[in-house]
Amino acid sequence: MLTWLWISLSVLFIIIALCAADYFLGKRNYQLHCRKRSYPIRQGDIHLINCGKDLFSSFFSDINQAKKSINILFYIVKNDQISKEFLKLLEKKALQGVKVRLLLDWLGSHNTSKDLIYRIKQAGVEVSFCHRPRLPFFFFTLQQRNHRKCAIIDGEIGYLGGYNVGKEYIDNDPVLSPWRDYHLRIKGESLQDLHEEFFVNWYRATGESSEKLPPKNTNGTMKHCLFPTEGIRLEEQVCKLIDSAQDIIYIGTPYFIPSAKVMKRLIAALNRGITIKIIVPKKSDHLLVKEASFRYFRTLLAQGAHVYQYLNGFYHAKVIIIDTTVCQIGTANFDRRSLFLNHELNCYIYDQDFIERMIKVVEKDILDSHKLYKEELARTSLLTKAKEVGARIIADIL
Repeated sequence: MLTWLWISLSVLFIIIALCAADYFLGKRNYQLHCRKRSYPIRQGDIHLINCGKDLFSSFFSDINQAKKSINILFYIVKNDQISKEFLKLLEKKALQGVKVRLLLDWLGSHNTSKDLIYRIKQAGVEVSFCHRPRLPFFFFTLQQRNHRKCAIIDGEIGYLGGYNVGKEYIDNDPVLSPWRDYHLRIKGESLQDLHEEFFVNWYRATGESSEKLPPKNTNGTMKHCLFPTEGIRLEEQVCKLIDSAQDIIYIGTPYFIPSAKVMKRLIAALNRGITIKIIVPKKSDHLLVKEASFRYFRTLLAQGAHVYQYLNGFYHAKVIIIDTTVCQIGTANFDRRSLFLNHELNCYIYDQDFIERMIKVVEKDILDSHKLYKEELARTSLLTKAKEVGARIIADIL
């Protein structure tokens, strides 16, 4: 019996060691060969949508009115009613002669109906799954997900933000509803960049390239730019944002697991008198992610930061606001997975009127939250402490 126990433990240790080696070597190899992409500041119109039902009403309406092309990338499309409605709408547009492309993350959308995918392909929808794990770094590539959620319709209307496709996003989940998130509807010059970013992903998955979208003339005056990251650059960019703050920093995220460098910048900001307000969900949708944040909150609360746990459903928004100078909204969470693994796409908005409206939205969410105090984290249960230890060990892949 003891011999079998030792054999089992030895096998487990070998598996863990191999996965760790795969992860770190794969990450290093990837970083050596990854190419950076950047886009200039553009002008256009940006509309914030923070209700899932409103988003899908607008999104489906724009798809219905498409005349030429629909290009969509999602991390998650599920196998429920809203997901089937979405796929059938794409089928309908393809049958009308519209060029439809749908790109899905291989792991995030693994539950998508295979029968329905086959059916819409038969109707003319081009469907591909990206980010399949591959050798020689199977474990690393399994962890590296395409977390983007974006769409370009007729080259005229773009969508970007935190919503995927599934019942929870339209408040039909008994545990997580109502779902709080931020998504952008974009018109203007940056559509050419969103188009290019989609086809970078599409080419990697299919080998099929596309012509660049012609520059757009726009009456919109809101300055903004798209910022794609693929496991590099995001940490550096977040640090720059924090360092640029003169008065206040808002951070909204479902998962707060920063890197050591980002934590150092946050503490430095607090020490120079910057107000920091952080919103996270009270309830959790993944194992250990809530407990993973506690050790960071203890440090930040002791330094004077304000932490709020959202109570009115599940908070899934991804936002950073620096004073009234810049607002980041997109797909990246404030965690190490987004910093160092996932492929993300954020929009940096420099329009003061939009930022002031966004601050009001965030402050409203703060009113719907519980303010966390350091004393609460000093009296956690033994089980919570054990979860914190486990979360710390695997923080990079939570």
